Parts: sequence; C-alpha cells; structure tokens
Amino acid sequence: MSDEPIRKREDVEVENKASSLPEAEITRMTDDIVAALKTVYDPEIPADIYELGLIYKVDIEDDRSVKVEMTLTTPNCPSAAELPIMVETAVASVQGVSAAKVDIVWDPPWDPSRMSDEARLVLNMW
Repeated sequence: MSDEPIRKREDVEVENKASSLPEAEITRMTDDIVAALKTVYDPEIPADIYELGLIYKVDIEDDRSVKVEMTLTTPNCPSAAELPIMVETAVASVQGVSAAKVDIVWDPPWDPSRMSDEARLVLNMW
C-alpha cells in the first residue's frame, strides 16, 4: 500500500448513526476499510472494486460490525459468488471490525460512469 491518503469516493455512503464510538475511531476504521476494499479486484478486471464504483454503502455499527452494500458490473458476473466473500474477508481483517457482512444490491444498476479516474486510466476508458 502507498503512503498516500485514501481518497473517499463521493458516491460511497459511509454511515455511523449517532455512534457511541469515538469519532477518531470511526475515521480510522473508515480509512482502513476503504484501504481493505481497494485490495479486492474482480479477477477479470485489472482495477479494484472500490475504484470501479462497485461499493455503494459502508455502515459501521456500534458493536463494530460492518455492513457493506455493493453491486456487480452485471448480474451475470462470473465472479458473483467469490467477490462478496473476498470483500467480507478484506473488511473483517481491519483492526477493530468485529464482523463483516456484504449484501449485493442492484439498485442503482452499475454503469461505467461510477468508475473513478484511476479506474478509467487503468482500463484505458477515456
């Protein structure tokens, strides 16, 4: 991992409703969760799932469990079975996370406009 700060995507909703967790801890966990998500790659696409725009929501609960809502590039994605497990494993590995759960959602449907400039550069989609 680089020493550059992790950039938050504006389209990813990070929730922690009136938490009993200290704000500094929430910020650290959020940064670490994003870093963990950036280590997960669709086996068929050379860009991480975070920069592809597949992560829609990250919810950190008071008990430190994390719920992630994500989508896939297509309902027929060949990696549909393995990607959620990869995401759960990555998020669960973050210090302080007690458990991780991933839900696949289809609304809104993914489209290439959700990709970051970094993903567009890697995929040469300008």
